[in-house]
Amino acid sequence: MSTDLDHLVFAGPSLADAINEIERLTGVRGAPGGRHTTTGTANALIALTVDGQPGRRYLEIIGPDPDGVRTASEIPTFGISSLRAPRLAGFALRPDDLDATVERLRSLGADPGDVEPLGRVRPDGVQLSWRLTRRAGNAWDGLPFLIDWQDSPHPGLGDLPRLELTGLRVTAPAGDARFDALTALGLDPTAGSAALHVDLRGTRAATLSTE
Repeated sequence: MSTDLDHLVFAGPSLADAINEIERLTGVRGAPGGRHTTTGTANALIALTVDGQPGRRYLEIIGPDPDGVRTASEIPTFGISSLRAPRLAGFALRPDDLDATVERLRSLGADPGDVEPLGRVRPDGVQLSWRLTRRAGNAWDGLPFLIDWQDSPHPGLGDLPRLELTGLRVTAPAGDARFDALTALGLDPTAGSAALHVDLRGTRAATLSTE
């Protein structure tokens, strides 16, 4: 079972505030991504480099669509309805075979959720379509969600501002199905409370955490 990091999710009850917070922490401002009409959200994006090299990975900054009709309290996606300030809210992995990976995780007692189709239109009019696993709006519960971009161009390879990803660490309770699932996904977790920590470097270095 082969997986790669696809993207990190930084969510907030206000998209503008979340974008500003990432800029305050790293010195890099996200570029407009697009609107998700089915969830009432919109996003901004920053590509993630590793050792200076671009790849199919990025930081998604997400919040309520400022042009939409749904308030933060009405949006469960990534726990937005319960957030009082922007924070790291999860991450996505990109497996070689989405459906087979879902079944493998379920066999370990860690249900990643059902696979659903989603999409959005980029500011330049290009339609993106993908499949991903969703459970309770993908609110953070210690596991990544899984994504398959199908034939869509990957956002991380677009013309975006960049941040260097210098570290990613996951922890989970020892003996928990989540620990076994993270191990199977190749993430090498350490024992502890369920958490994700990532280190980023722009003009400033910052560590983001789900804790």
